[in-house]
Amino acid sequence: MASAIGTTKPERPRAEDWRAFARSRIARIIFLWNFAGLLFLIVGVLLLTEMRAGLTEAQFRNLRTQGELITNLLIETGTVEGDPFPYVNESAVQQVMQRILPPIAEGARPGVGRPRVRLFSADGRTIADSDVIHGTLDEQPLPDIGEGSSFSDRLGRAAQRVEYLRLTPWNPTISLEEEQQRALRGEIVSGERLNEKGERVVSVTLPLRRVQQVMGAVTIESADVERILVAERASMIPFMLGATVAIFLSSLLLALFIAHPIRRLATAADSLRLSGMTRLSLPDVSRRKDEIGALGHSLEAMTNALADRIDANERFAADVSHEIKNPLASIQSAVASARAAPNPEQQAQMLAIVAQDVQRLDRLVTDIARASRIETETARGDLDKVDLGNLLFELTRAYAPPPGELAPVAIAFRGARPEGAFVLGQAGPLGQVFRNLIDNARSFSAEGGEVLVSLAIARGKDGQMVRAVVEDSGPGIPPENLETIFERFYTQRPKGAAFGGNSGLGLSIARQIITAHGGRIFAENRDEGGARLVVELPLAATAKP
Repeated sequence: MASAIGTTKPERPRAEDWRAFARSRIARIIFLWNFAGLLFLIVGVLLLTEMRAGLTEAQFRNLRTQGELITNLLIETGTVEGDPFPYVNESAVQQVMQRILPPIAEGARPGVGRPRVRLFSADGRTIADSDVIHGTLDEQPLPDIGEGSSFSDRLGRAAQRVEYLRLTPWNPTISLEEEQQRALRGEIVSGERLNEKGERVVSVTLPLRRVQQVMGAVTIESADVERILVAERASMIPFMLGATVAIFLSSLLLALFIAHPIRRLATAADSLRLSGMTRLSLPDVSRRKDEIGALGHSLEAMTNALADRIDANERFAADVSHEIKNPLASIQSAVASARAAPNPEQQAQMLAIVAQDVQRLDRLVTDIARASRIETETARGDLDKVDLGNLLFELTRAYAPPPGELAPVAIAFRGARPEGAFVLGQAGPLGQVFRNLIDNARSFSAEGGEVLVSLAIARGKDGQMVRAVVEDSGPGIPPENLETIFERFYTQRPKGAAFGGNSGLGLSIARQIITAHGGRIFAENRDEGGARLVVELPLAATAKP
């Protein structure tokens, strides 16, 4: 029989959903690797920022210390107390600077690796310069005639200059002339700027003062900042590589452990749809211990359940075809016999058989339609709390005969009306189950017999359950048929029962409904005679919808 699979609107995430997400292995892997890459970048930026600030500050302190030593030495050996004012002995100053500042090593760049010291007079004239006191020249080969003068060459050099400035984020603080002017007023001034060669330098300018007279200014500067920046950029490379590797591994993990298996599941589902197969099997995906494995396992279980449903429908269709053929064959035989009957009495007998088979066929079609409708309702309906005690109590009252009449078989509820016997289910299908059980028990009970219905709350393997029992006073069930009676179209009626009055679907429908509600139904014989049918359903507090 066909059934529909209902869909519901997605619910908002609940607290248990967030806890399940926090326990997710895939979520932990994704967050770990993505934040690992981010952590590499953050640590690298923090370390480099701290390094740049610390190195610049250390450079200022170092230059100031050297400048103070050189200034004190020049005051002692390079200045003269004149009359009326002291003055600078330029030749003595140059000799002192030659002694305290060694020559630039061969192949080294001026201002790199050794600070540059310059002495300026009070009127701004350069008295001494450490880059020229040894007679060294910064040699740069000139281009050949005609080279380097074209527009493309000049544009290339300008682009290099712009690129250098773009990669060197800094702001000049003060010019050399401003440093000299402030130093001549007695201040110690530090700053950053570009020198005449276009190099970034840090400098400290100190006043050359004897007693209270400022005779000049000493500027000590270093062009090692460019080298420091290059070293800092080089030190950033490991962090960049680390972040790149972390992001690459994150992408690789996402591709290998999430995207690829999901694509395999989608491909397998498409193949299943196109090939007409009914079962999906991906053992390598289902063995995973994460959500992808759970998804693969769920898809396999879903396709297996659908395949079992299809197989059951095919078997049911075959059983229905077989059951319908029997009364049709009987009708065909009875009609043929009625045509050949020599007298009206035999024709009437054959017509009676035809009427009986038509009634049997009508009962069979009605029960088949009812079974299909109940299965559809069970698949589509939402589960609610059902007071099973109240349902059974009212159901037994409905079987009571009118006042003043006696029922051939009494239907009674044993014990007090139970309280709190709630189950998760649908009242309609559950009522159909117990109507089938009571009708079945009544049909097997002799006239004057009794059918007893009882209900209790008991403890089972999976928690508390509601146990409903329907007992009859009939001949009982053969032990070999205690399970067979729940098969489709199985009938074993008591003697004297009308032929064709039962389709054999009542108990089969009852088991189908109880199984859909997460319970079980079984039959047993009573010691005092008669049969007992037991229905067990999970109590609503522990039931799983």
